[in-house]
Amino acid sequence: MNKQIILIGLNHRTAGVEVREKFALTDVENFEQGLMANCPVHECMALSTCNRVEIVAVARQVPTMEAMESILRYWAGACNGPAELLVENTYQYSDLDAVKHIFTVAASLDSMVMGEPQILGQLKDAYRTAVDRGTAKTIVNRLLHKSFSVAKRIRTETAIASSAVSISYAAVELARKIFGDLRPTKAMLVGAGEMAELAAMHLLRNGVQDIIIANRTLSRAKELADTLGGEPIQIEDMPSRLHEVDIVISSTGSPVAVIKAKDVKAVLKKRKNKPMFFIDIAVPRDIDPDVNTLDNIYLYDIDDLKEVVDENMAQRQEEATKARAVVDLETATFGNWLNSLNIQPTIVDLVDKSEDVAMRELNKTLKKIGPVDEATRSALERLALSIAHKSLHEPICFLKRRTQEEGSAERFIDLARRMFNLDDETVPADAHFDRKQATCSPEDVEQFIEVSKKEQ
Repeated sequence: MNKQIILIGLNHRTAGVEVREKFALTDVENFEQGLMANCPVHECMALSTCNRVEIVAVARQVPTMEAMESILRYWAGACNGPAELLVENTYQYSDLDAVKHIFTVAASLDSMVMGEPQILGQLKDAYRTAVDRGTAKTIVNRLLHKSFSVAKRIRTETAIASSAVSISYAAVELARKIFGDLRPTKAMLVGAGEMAELAAMHLLRNGVQDIIIANRTLSRAKELADTLGGEPIQIEDMPSRLHEVDIVISSTGSPVAVIKAKDVKAVLKKRKNKPMFFIDIAVPRDIDPDVNTLDNIYLYDIDDLKEVVDENMAQRQEEATKARAVVDLETATFGNWLNSLNIQPTIVDLVDKSEDVAMRELNKTLKKIGPVDEATRSALERLALSIAHKSLHEPICFLKRRTQEEGSAERFIDLARRMFNLDDETVPADAHFDRKQATCSPEDVEQFIEVSKKEQ
């Protein structure tokens, strides 16, 4: 393959956070420009996130290892880090292995949370930067556009992103099963734990209109209220406000339950038995387990949510098998396109040579028949070029078919160039005597054709 696609990267699997931080790219735009100026590459794109840093490049006509070493040296230098440390923590792919990897990343099959959508958005942002800087050209453009379509196809044809695989997201999915539309609901956040805060953010994104934040420290409640757009209250006021809410997310550091069954029973009377959903993410638990014995009460603790997450992760793994089959198929298709790039110059040379021969023969004929008017000359020229083009139709179709076969591209392109002498090589007069076939001139060929016709 003449077009050497190279991908070098490190991620959450190959490198710890301290290494990822050291080799993160804080100025991607200038890094890409510098890479083009200092390394044997004529296209590139860099992706830098908290979980991965990856560089996609199309190398010039140099050995793959030489191009990779050059990129690694430049990357290490740009981050003021030791090249040995970078090499130890990176993975390196070339050609279709690189293509397959970028498709896998775009489809979120290589993410910490398989199926999460964030990586696709990050890839699109990285691609836009490369386009704006002019470092993404023919191959990177096609590769990234194809990776976006692969990701879309996988999300359409598989259920890899359809189930909750985080505690906070699982809590929201359960709330949706209970209430359906979350827009008319109101929620309360008890305490300010990280998972509870994430769950509250998911609720807001799913249409919850109002949220109350109850915390022992009112300043922290106000801080969180500014983030979530909610109402801050002291935790002591929580029991008197419970009847107003449909969803309660609790995550305090209390050693004893802060929400008792008897309190919730009283709340239900005020709510006229309208359903309530409690999510207890605290350890030890914040909510008395007896709350779950009450009618129209749905209580889930962190173990319940983990069971949901584990079940959904198993489902995603099954869907990932289908997704990887799509990646394999699309990688092979992209390989065919790359091979077609290799053959394009040969097709152009074939057409140019055929047209040149046609026009030379036409000029010889016009000299023999004498002057003709412009319309006749134009018609004869179109005829000559049409014959030249049509005579190449089958050979070109043959070449395109054969160059799409694994490992066949270079062999058939070389054969075509030699057969039609597209590189204008000087052939010695005795070049074919080993095969007991003498060389022949164009006049010999014409004479042979005439004899053959007569024999028919």
